[in-house]
Amino acid sequence: MLLALASPLQAAELKFAAVFSDHMVLQREKLLPIWGWADSNERVTVKFAGQKITATADTHGKWLVKLDPMPASAEARTLVVQSEMPERKIEVADVLVGEVWLGSGQSNMVRPVADAMNFEKEQAAANLPAIRMFRVENAGGAIQQAEARGQWSVCSPETVGSYSATLFFFGRELNAALGVPVGLINSSVNSSPIEAWIGAESQTQAPEMKANFDGRTNSGAPLEKDQAKARSEKEPTRSKEQKTQAGEANRPTPDMSLNQVRWRTLRFAPSGLFNGMIAPLIPYAIRGVVWYQGERNTRPGTGSLYQYQLPVLVSDWRSRWGEELPFAWVQLPNYNPAGEDWMLVREAQLKTLRLPHTGMIVTVDIGESNDVHPKNKQDVGRRLALWALGEVYNQKVTATSGPLLKAHEIHGPEIVVSFTHTEGGLLARGGALMGFFIAGEDRQWKPAQARIEGEQVVVSNVQEKKPVAVRYAWKPDPQCNLYNGAGLPASPFRTDDWPMPSLGPNQK
Repeated sequence: MLLALASPLQAAELKFAAVFSDHMVLQREKLLPIWGWADSNERVTVKFAGQKITATADTHGKWLVKLDPMPASAEARTLVVQSEMPERKIEVADVLVGEVWLGSGQSNMVRPVADAMNFEKEQAAANLPAIRMFRVENAGGAIQQAEARGQWSVCSPETVGSYSATLFFFGRELNAALGVPVGLINSSVNSSPIEAWIGAESQTQAPEMKANFDGRTNSGAPLEKDQAKARSEKEPTRSKEQKTQAGEANRPTPDMSLNQVRWRTLRFAPSGLFNGMIAPLIPYAIRGVVWYQGERNTRPGTGSLYQYQLPVLVSDWRSRWGEELPFAWVQLPNYNPAGEDWMLVREAQLKTLRLPHTGMIVTVDIGESNDVHPKNKQDVGRRLALWALGEVYNQKVTATSGPLLKAHEIHGPEIVVSFTHTEGGLLARGGALMGFFIAGEDRQWKPAQARIEGEQVVVSNVQEKKPVAVRYAWKPDPQCNLYNGAGLPASPFRTDDWPMPSLGPNQK
């Protein structure tokens, strides 16, 4: 009798994974994996939109079903999981079906709408209930985690201020153009390096990345209590000035907790954020991914590794979702205090376009020279949406990218550069074309004269009779003005592969 009375108390909770919660958006026209937990070997039935599928939980209590693809719907419906035990039932309310995108990266993906330009205007126009966002709570892991925490919210003037600005402005454009609900999953963390977002197996299997992974893995290992305590005593949470202000206001200034130390460690450790904030989302059905990250990887001597890391991240996530997801990223904007590694990361982002079904948003014209967090996230979202609408949804748009380097040819004292994405023709915005530099075999860079001829730019310098290489916008905060007729800027590029640093005095 005692055992019989005790067994219900020991039963595992019947539940959905956290991403299946009130106000969620399911991806249209794809198989829909739905999962959660129950008792081991417990039979459960999932019901939604006239579908009903039964599954049995495995020995760890996890169950999973796949709903058939369905069209978009703005009708608020209920997702139900019912156990074979009648008293065990969970419902998720206000579920829509539409387009779902995952956004990830570091602080410029985190940055909220409240910090974007014209916030009051944007807030007043944010009564958009067909747009919803799921914010994954910050969590690292030394191993892949089964569950992520977070909740969905409906877009409104009251909620939009906390939304990722990049994701929101992207999703708003999709919602307006497609006329379907849009779900946005924001899984991003301030100051995080790209290696924190890539699965461990992929990093150890990439020869160019293995040494970096091995060299930094120890810093991401779980901290023993005494080790964490020792670190916490060396990690003040406030500066002296902040502590003084806090004291004057009679506010406490505690040392960093053990959990905070663990989190900070895992935030920067290889695979830590993948384990805690991406792995638990798989295999949630999504249309694609947008990525805004790279600033952290521009520290001196680190930028050259990004040309290997970004392609591995794309391939890693695609392999784990089991499909070639459309994947776009935001190229680093103009920013004055940056160093030479800033350009190397930009170049790596350009090179990664060799992967199929990828896109890159050029932002060299909408950054802020003295602020690594530019406020114009509206144009970032709009440019991402142009790419998605044109390349993913096959809609007619003015252009999906700014001009990208295609090829170059040396014709005597001139170098002729050709481009892709020249919709509407090449043009110099605001005056004569600028931002080009040219070099000969001595590798000394000189400011170049440049002129547009059709879909090409002809570059020269009267002092350089035998040029061998050309660069465009090859500075952290360049003066450049090459655009296509659709109003999208050309990406910075170089035709040489000379080791860095190789900036001449005229380029610094």
